Amino acid sequence: MTKKDALCKHNFGSGSVLALGLKRQSSCLIFVLFLLTYLSQAQTRPRPEINLDEFIQRIFSLQQENINYEDLYESLFQLYQNPIDLNTASYEELSALYVLSVVQIKNLLAHRAQYGNLLSIYELQAITGFDLNTIQQLLPFVEVSQKFNIKTLPGSVANASDHYLILRGSQTLEKSRAFKENKYLGSPQQIYARYRLSHPRDFQIGLVAEKDAGEKNYLDFYSFHLQLQNKGKLKNLVIGDYQVQFGQGLVLGAGFFLGKGSEAVTTVRRSNMGIRPYSSLLEGGNLRGIAATYQLNKIDLTAFYSYTKRDASIDEADGEREQYFSSILASGYHRTETELARKNQLTEQNIGVNATFRFRNGYVGATMLHTQFDAVLMRRPRLYNKFEFTGKQNIVIGTNFTYTWQNINFFGEAARSSSGGIGLTGGWVAALSRQVEWAMHLRYYGRDFHSFYANALAEGSRTINEQGIYWGLKYTPAKSLTFSVFYDRFRFPWLRYLVDAPSQGFDYLFRVSYQLNHRALLYAQYHAEHKGKNLPDNTTPQDIVVNTIRENILGNFDYTINRAFKIQSRVQINTFHYQGRAKSVGYALMQDIDGNIKKLHLKGRIAYFATDDYDSRIYAFENNVLYAVSFPAYYGKGLRMYLIARYALNKHLDLWARYARTQLQNQHSIGSGNDTIEGNHKSDVSLQVRYKF
Repeated sequence: MTKKDALCKHNFGSGSVLALGLKRQSSCLIFVLFLLTYLSQAQTRPRPEINLDEFIQRIFSLQQENINYEDLYESLFQLYQNPIDLNTASYEELSALYVLSVVQIKNLLAHRAQYGNLLSIYELQAITGFDLNTIQQLLPFVEVSQKFNIKTLPGSVANASDHYLILRGSQTLEKSRAFKENKYLGSPQQIYARYRLSHPRDFQIGLVAEKDAGEKNYLDFYSFHLQLQNKGKLKNLVIGDYQVQFGQGLVLGAGFFLGKGSEAVTTVRRSNMGIRPYSSLLEGGNLRGIAATYQLNKIDLTAFYSYTKRDASIDEADGEREQYFSSILASGYHRTETELARKNQLTEQNIGVNATFRFRNGYVGATMLHTQFDAVLMRRPRLYNKFEFTGKQNIVIGTNFTYTWQNINFFGEAARSSSGGIGLTGGWVAALSRQVEWAMHLRYYGRDFHSFYANALAEGSRTINEQGIYWGLKYTPAKSLTFSVFYDRFRFPWLRYLVDAPSQGFDYLFRVSYQLNHRALLYAQYHAEHKGKNLPDNTTPQDIVVNTIRENILGNFDYTINRAFKIQSRVQINTFHYQGRAKSVGYALMQDIDGNIKKLHLKGRIAYFATDDYDSRIYAFENNVLYAVSFPAYYGKGLRMYLIARYALNKHLDLWARYARTQLQNQHSIGSGNDTIEGNHKSDVSLQVRYKF
């Protein structure tokens, strides 16, 4: 059967030619001609602009304070700006989107092998397991290239599909204690600039510069990169700032990774993303230097070198620089004399290599990373730091694999650091049927396993001193109804910060999502976490570790009123308590609205919240201007509201404005330390302009 026959069969039925007659054949011919006409113009039509805030809330509504949302947001936008070609995408690239199941990926690859390249993204409707909702989620991240399209020369500036400049200014209107007492050296404005020139899978040039509120240097932080892709056997080259991701993240784990969350199955494994340009505002999360990937038959060889300056507290004694430091400072703030004195005090060099051998159903890879400092890292003399890294250099070597057999994808990685510590992780993601998906993940991170750039699935914030087993299940009895559940059990064999004894715990989540119709979506979830922690206000000489219980209940309703407006209503309840003590309770009621009035796009929220204390705080993702992330913790009692306006003056110029205000009850100050604001309210304003060349 040819591709045209398959398309006609899907769209017009499978009866015999005699039964269909000339009328059916004519309809098929008209369809094919219409499709080809559409495709001849497809590349000139822009992909739909993704609502990153909405996407994050849908796929990762389990929000925690230790998640790097700035990097998550940036990684998502990297995927959006570099869409995957469905006609050449591998299993790894498709799974990295966290949208498709094992069965959907397998069916797509089988369809492509049988019928050849897709003619349009809407041909996905002819593949078993793909519905309109899935296709809509894919649209911002994928494209279908056509060989007969006219293109400019690869690598030329004229071929750029993404060329813009962004300028932004933000400020808190009320003065904090540090500004009143002149402790901060600079102005209260945050200034941000971003430039990008790129074409997907071809080249990219990027520059980011920023000054935080209170900093005096207008180029206090800057990031830049130049990327070239697909130049013969040179698959990827990045000069400047970059990140690297291989295997399951035990050695190098940068980029888009969700881990435990409301998407209980597909997010537990990582994909080989290789080298990625870095343009986030997070200071300290990048490598700086040169990195390249070269293809040699079925083997991809990657090598990189990085030389960076890090913030650290390295004092001087008798005019001589000390030779040790206790930690790298990642806040990126240089507002006071003390903070400024710690800037760029430490030199860090990284050399790494990776070799990945690809075969039909997977790959096998090996990675080595050597990190060296110009001073000795020596943790503070605390018992929980006994097995932490000490020294000037560290080497981590690891091997990883992934293999797909029928409807099961197996994955794993093993690594060893120069201390002798071992890290192991592995598991599978499986489709038991069209309705049932299942994931299992095992992990073992030794208490002396040291990997500075790791980012694997873990309960803690680092891959050290942890063992665990994770189970995830997703059941879709109908296209409109989905149940998700995960259970994760973990233990920490050695002491941790604020946990002065070996401990263990578990957490689990249950979520149900129901698409009432094409306009209305309803979902609810319950998440509970049991974990050991030192008992506060303990009057005995010895610390006591007790079980703590944190619960989160979430209900959400999305409704599209018409093509211009939609609303989102949400209620969230948090509880927290130490075993044997009273429960702290917090809740928030949030109402969002999103709509268009001609060229004006508006987003807004009003939220009422009340928490007993900081332990029951509510973390709520907020919409913001493009490329900005807002993820405040609601605590106390009061109102939180914001309004964002975006106006497109013309096809080149977009303007954003955002105003946010927190109004507390029965409180005389907001914040703490230098950031304390006298009064019961705090107001923030942001103005942004984007010019598209």
